[in-house]
Amino acid sequence: MTDRTHARRRGRVSARRTIENELRRLGFARIAGVDEVGRGSLAGPVVAAARARLYEEILTACVSWSVGVGDIEEIDRLNIHHASLVAMRAAVTGLLPLPDFALVDAFRIPDLFIPQRGIVGGDRRCAGVAAASIVAKVFRDRLMIKLHRVDPRYGFDRHKGYGTADHLTALARYGYSPAHRRSFRPAALFDTID
Repeated sequence: MTDRTHARRRGRVSARRTIENELRRLGFARIAGVDEVGRGSLAGPVVAAARARLYEEILTACVSWSVGVGDIEEIDRLNIHHASLVAMRAAVTGLLPLPDFALVDAFRIPDLFIPQRGIVGGDRRCAGVAAASIVAKVFRDRLMIKLHRVDPRYGFDRHKGYGTADHLTALARYGYSPAHRRSFRPAALFDTID
């Protein structure tokens, strides 16, 4: 059984280079994959990464990568969606050399000056977006471990700021820390039964 057949039987499709190859046939040489992590977290930043590859090196190595970070204040001021888009734009524009085209997980990035395509499920369908997703996750996880070292009461090293039972228990006991998003208020923490 091939990997592709096995993946289909499990109900998911593995990321391929089909979309990137289609764009190369149209003349785009440097294609960036863009994704973000941390949208649903109660604490910490939202992080977007972009990874661009040159045509000749597609199978061997990443030509460049860049990370954009939407900090807690920006998330609370703009909302998580807009902060994510700002972080994604920063990740793409931080690439050197600049890409010819950007493939973005799910959304189009406003005010991006290069051609782009939003791909729903891009991290599962597109190799460049999948690579960007991994870079963003590892980068954000490391940031959350640093936040844990500053304030270990919340266990950021374990749940990375997401709303787990342990995290909600720590929030109920200690309240919000400077690392917490004020615009994210889990109902389980604040709603009481009268």
